[in-house]
Amino acid sequence: MDLGLSGRVYLVTGGSAGLGFATARALVDDGARVVLSSRAQDKVDRAVADLGADHAVGLAADLADPVTPQRLIDTATSTYGRLDGALLSVGGPPPATAAGATDEQWRQAFETVFLGAVRAARTVAAALTDGGAIGLVLSSSVRSPITGLGVSNGLRPGLAMVTKDMADEYGPRGVRLVGLLPGRIATDRILELDHGTPQYGGIPLGRYGTPAEFGAVAAFVLSPAASYLTGSLVTVDGGALRCL
Repeated sequence: MDLGLSGRVYLVTGGSAGLGFATARALVDDGARVVLSSRAQDKVDRAVADLGADHAVGLAADLADPVTPQRLIDTATSTYGRLDGALLSVGGPPPATAAGATDEQWRQAFETVFLGAVRAARTVAAALTDGGAIGLVLSSSVRSPITGLGVSNGLRPGLAMVTKDMADEYGPRGVRLVGLLPGRIATDRILELDHGTPQYGGIPLGRYGTPAEFGAVAAFVLSPAASYLTGSLVTVDGGALRCL
């Protein structure tokens, strides 16, 4: 299936590893160009080298920094002459219950996970034209709390509603916003949370998803092939969520 990605340009935050890199890989493999960001320059450099310098550029940047979204946009337009969308992925908050997390942990997570994503989404959306698309990497905690991840349980559902609100606002301009809800995907973070012991119980497919499986879904969501998909929350969890 031709997703129509050839020649298109996308920003991918958190793009040096995990779900972000997997999405960048899927986009590049289908003919797109990407601008990667991550907080560590050495990791960005490795990711760009893996994708190929003809297909990717990268910069060290933190979504908690208010200037980051415009820096990414400027890099895309100066390097490739256009911008067609973005995958906005940020690292998850540290494990803690909602009551057990400190005020500082809540503030730090809000600045990065919540406000950083909102700022990036609105800045990128304002720069896009008809046919542009933004995917926000959220979590299955949008629909059901995950034990031990109280901060994520508190912030991710709010971002899901922000996604829907922005889809309403930017839809008349032809710009789409979609939330992606990964379940247990075999990333370093999930393996760390599991303390090296996979938790397959409750997953009908009986295994974790691979980052590449998530990346394929994200690339489709961002592509022209998904041109009538907006304001939706797309679950990628092997059937683990039992709610509608």
